[in-house]
Amino acid sequence: MFAPQPPHTSKYYHQQLEQAHALVVQMGARVERQAVDAIECLATGSVALIDQVLRHEAVINAMERSIDELASHIIARRQPAASDLRLLTAVLKVTQDLERIGDEAKKIALQARESRNVRGMRLPRQADVRRMAAIVQDMLRSAIAALETLEPRAAIALARRDEESDLVFQGVLRQLISFMIEDPRSISAGLDLVFVAKALERIGDHAKNIAEHAIYAVKGADVRHATVAEIERELRR
Repeated sequence: MFAPQPPHTSKYYHQQLEQAHALVVQMGARVERQAVDAIECLATGSVALIDQVLRHEAVINAMERSIDELASHIIARRQPAASDLRLLTAVLKVTQDLERIGDEAKKIALQARESRNVRGMRLPRQADVRRMAAIVQDMLRSAIAALETLEPRAAIALARRDEESDLVFQGVLRQLISFMIEDPRSISAGLDLVFVAKALERIGDHAKNIAEHAIYAVKGADVRHATVAEIERELRR
C-alpha cells in the first residue's frame, strides 16, 4: 500500500501510480521465487529446477521493460511532484536491483548445472555457504515485504543482516583460498564455491538497496552507503 498522500485530481493518475507499485511488487515476488529455486539447485542439482530458474529470466526481463515504460510514461505525461515523483524514481531503481538479483540467481543455477556431476570432493565452509544462502533468502523476503508496504524501518534490519552476510563471505573466501593452496586438486571445486558465495553476497547487497529505495520513496532521504546508525538517525527525523 502507498504511504499517505494528498488526493489526486485524476483518478486515472492515481490508478497508474498504484499499478506501477503493484507491478514492481509482482516482479519482486517473481525474482524471490527465482532466487529460492536457484539456491535449491545447489542442494539438489535438479535439471528441471535449473531449467525453471532459467525460464524465470525472460519473464523478469519483460516485467522490467513494462514497469520502466509505465513509470517513464507517468513521469513524462503527468509530471508528478514531491512524493509521487520519489515513488516512481524508487520504482525505476528497484527494477534495476531486481533484474540484477535475477542475473545472480541465473549464475547460481548455471553453476549448479556445471558442477552437478562433480562428487567426492569435500570442501570446508560449505555449511557457511548454506548459512549465507539462508541469510540472503531472509533478506530478500524482507526486502520484498518492505517494497510492498513501503516500510522504511526494514532497511535497518537488512543493513545488519548484510553485515552478517559479508562476514560469512569473508570467512568462506579465506578458508577456501587456504584449502586450495594446500590441495591444488581442490582448485576447480573451490572456485565454484567462491563463485556461488559471491553471487549470494551480491543478492544480499541488492536486497538492502531495495529497502533503501523504500526509505527514499517515503522519507525523501538517500541512505545509500549509510551506516546502520546513520539510517536510524534519518528515520527519527
